[in-house]
Amino acid sequence: MTKQDSFLVNRLKSIGYAFKGALILLKTEASIKIQFAIAIIITIAGVYYDISSTEWMIQLLCIGIIMSIEGVNTAIEAIADFIHPEHHNKIGFIKDIAAGAVFIASIFAIIIGFIIYLPKIF
Repeated sequence: MTKQDSFLVNRLKSIGYAFKGALILLKTEASIKIQFAIAIIITIAGVYYDISSTEWMIQLLCIGIIMSIEGVNTAIEAIADFIHPEHHNKIGFIKDIAAGAVFIASIFAIIIGFIIYLPKIF
């Protein structure tokens, strides 16, 4: 095996691990399941209301950002619980900040959804 083959094989393995992580996230986390369901509904709405290419890009970016940040939040919570399983104020602070990041992204995604869809609905 050459170095280039090794690099390619390693990249393919990395993609496999990432795909496995995404599936674990979707199968085990209630919040990501809800966000995924919302993403499907919003995607159907995009098709129904025939949103523009720019609106599709913004909508997909919002979906990707929220689901990605939720994955990072879940990872932070898992690490925090592993390091300090019992309640600790600093761990709670860290977990609250991670959840706050998801909340901020979600609020802005909702605002963007209103900007895209309210004129089409009304």
